Amino acid sequence: MDISWNAEPGYLNTASFGLPPQPGWDALQEALAEWRAGAISWEGWGGATEAARAAFARIVGVPVADVTVGSQVSQVLAPVAAGLPDGARVVVPDIEFTSNLFPWLVQGDRLEVTTVPVDRLVDTVARGCDVVAFSLVQSATGEVADYAGIVAAARSVEAMVVVDASQGCGWLPFDASLADVVAVGGYKWLMNPRGTAYAYLNPAVRETLRPIAAGWYAGADVHNSYYGPEMHLATDARRFDVSPAWFSWVGAAPALAAVEQIGVQNIHDHNVALANRFLAGLGREPGTSAIVTVDAPGAADRLTAAGVRAAVRAGRVRASFHIYSTEADVDLAVAALTG
Repeated sequence: MDISWNAEPGYLNTASFGLPPQPGWDALQEALAEWRAGAISWEGWGGATEAARAAFARIVGVPVADVTVGSQVSQVLAPVAAGLPDGARVVVPDIEFTSNLFPWLVQGDRLEVTTVPVDRLVDTVARGCDVVAFSLVQSATGEVADYAGIVAAARSVEAMVVVDASQGCGWLPFDASLADVVAVGGYKWLMNPRGTAYAYLNPAVRETLRPIAAGWYAGADVHNSYYGPEMHLATDARRFDVSPAWFSWVGAAPALAAVEQIGVQNIHDHNVALANRFLAGLGREPGTSAIVTVDAPGAADRLTAAGVRAAVRAGRVRASFHIYSTEADVDLAVAALTG
């Protein structure tokens, strides 16, 4: 597959949304043209969902039968939060993006939810809890979690591990099977259209949960699940699926194929090298993340004036570097901040 992008210079905002590789863009345009003309039935679009599910499973190293697909992180986490017993103790970083916080807090009348600073997470978990929920990479700061350390602390107290990997999956190699639940929004580093989400559900945990959003696509045979009072749900993670937004998945399958073709480790090395070039240009020490935050007077306005697209999170400018980012993009941003 010939992989290319059409990023305009200065795009450093993948942590907000990723840009589609050309095959993903082309597939989406073709599907939209088919929809406009009524040229085909929908089943071909639906097949892209299964291709994307399989690719995601390979990327994070889990069986495809343990992957459910949906539309957003909070939606795929909702059954997990709803399935916890009354009184369960949940620990979450206080800076956590709310897609992995609100699902727990809305159950606050029956769950005990505690938020702590990231640097206290391991110690808090080790003192005892039932669930620890955290981001593999923090959206606000780009900080990479001590994944192994958090998992070890959780296992020492028999706590469930729930990970939001939206800001890491696609550039940061990790083993999803170390956790119990891993949720990922596909529209960032996986470069899917918005409207795709994935979740790894460990079979032991999955059996304790109720698929509260089950519809026809959660059926054992989706094409024989349109009507009737009898319910035969899939026996694997598909029972937690929601009906796919077709066009988002048409664009998702080629994007994940591009990630696989390039390789997550290669993407990681490229991204972190650019992030560290950016840090060096500002006189800062290198880091380990593809997401960098800086606190500089007027930074947001200066970047905007130079044509650099970044984000402001928690009062700091956040620059994020992906496979389509270049050294020229980095140097443009550095010049804007130091010139």
